[in-house]
Amino acid sequence: MPKLRIAALPDDKPVKVAAELPASVHRDLVAYAEALASESGQRIDPAKLIAPMLARFMATDRGFAKARRAGHSPKAGEGEG
Repeated sequence: MPKLRIAALPDDKPVKVAAELPASVHRDLVAYAEALASESGQRIDPAKLIAPMLARFMATDRGFAKARRAGHSPKAGEGEG
C-alpha cells in the first residue's frame, strides 16, 4: 500500500463548521479512514480527516500561496481548476 499523505492528526482546538458533502465524497472519506486505520492500527472518524485534507490542499495550492505572499486572498473563482 502506498504511503498516505495524511498521517497523524494534530491535537488542536477545533472550530465547529457545518457543511454538506456529496455522498461520493463521504464514501471516499470513509474509505480513506479505513485505509488509514489499516496502516496505523488506529480507527479514525472520517470527519476528522476533513481539516488536515483541506490544510494540505491549501498548503500545496500555488495560486493561494502567491496571493497570500502578495498580502491578499484570491477572489472567488481565482486559482480554481
